[in-house]
Amino acid sequence: MGGLVVKPRARIFHGHDWVYGTEVKKVFGDPQPGDVISLKDFKDRPLGSAIYNPASQIVARRFSRRKQALDADFFRRRLERAQAYREKIGMVQAPFVYRVVWSESDGLPGVVVDRYGDQWTFQTSTLGMDRCKNGLIEALIDLFQPAVIVERNEGAGRAAEGMEPVTHVHRGEPRREQLWFDGVALTADPAGGQKTGLYIDQLDNYRSVAACAEGRRVLDCFTNQGGFALHCAKAGASEVTGVDVSGPALEAARENAAAAGLTVSFEEHNAFDKLKHAQAAGEQYDLIVLDPPSFTRSRANLGEALRGYKEIHLRALKMLEPGGILASFSCSHHVDRATYMQMLIDASVDAKRGLRLRATLGQRADHPVIPGIPESDYLHGLIVEVIPAW
Repeated sequence: MGGLVVKPRARIFHGHDWVYGTEVKKVFGDPQPGDVISLKDFKDRPLGSAIYNPASQIVARRFSRRKQALDADFFRRRLERAQAYREKIGMVQAPFVYRVVWSESDGLPGVVVDRYGDQWTFQTSTLGMDRCKNGLIEALIDLFQPAVIVERNEGAGRAAEGMEPVTHVHRGEPRREQLWFDGVALTADPAGGQKTGLYIDQLDNYRSVAACAEGRRVLDCFTNQGGFALHCAKAGASEVTGVDVSGPALEAARENAAAAGLTVSFEEHNAFDKLKHAQAAGEQYDLIVLDPPSFTRSRANLGEALRGYKEIHLRALKMLEPGGILASFSCSHHVDRATYMQMLIDASVDAKRGLRLRATLGQRADHPVIPGIPESDYLHGLIVEVIPAW
């Protein structure tokens, strides 16, 4: 087994599990891309086992503090531990929709496993884990006997690791299925939906935003299949409009509304254009939800992303009078909470709107955060209320 000697003061000595190329002091042996390697510190002391890919900026990702092979038994142990944690926090209950594995947070760098009832999906966005995915599939079947297993390896992270996108059904026949949350239907599509089939990370936040919706006129931008819009309608909003650029997503949203007997107006528009035209026309709302896709996949584009966030927040705030509510979300780990809050403050100053913070929100508990790995904390949500000028 080859390996790396890590330089002093590298982030791995401060709670992280990644080693960047700039943090490597020496390569020993002859490690190949995708290999399991050993890590050592600058005094030749072992730091554990990692997966190696010199083509990535992150050349090594530690998955164990001991010598460890990536075999089916390893995946079985990690899956058992991840499932036990979800049971402990109350996620393993009807309708049985939850994230079973969340990458480094469950000791499986680049691996995501989601459950939708008896249908399971997975992603392997790191080269080392991708090469061992048969062991992961074997362990999933052994432990859970899922009716369906779908590989959804389409994310941008694979390109950074030098891999092509892959979608493949490994077991069973995947199906679109309506699942119910708080009296609202949402559609899970393991083979064709967003991400791995459904936005699991926002399920609790739908409830939190809906708690503000009774009697209000609501605009839900980037609605996808209507998660926030439908929950707000169920909670007694006086009028709800959902906007998204995706026709297929809105078709699912309309199906979900019909199944729950809810009235929502879904419009196929670019949300930026909708906000621009609605604000120019003087439209007013009582609650606006902004839940856009990630505006940046790299830190190099952070400035551009923040300008995009500020534009939509400025327009939204101008359509809210005192007492109005803005629910805002960012799903990019490159935009930390403090930066996101400052963007919102800057937008409120330009919009001449005072704000009161009602709640801070994040990803669901089945996406656990490791404090030493800030990238594991990627979903930042804010609910703010517009207040009168003093």
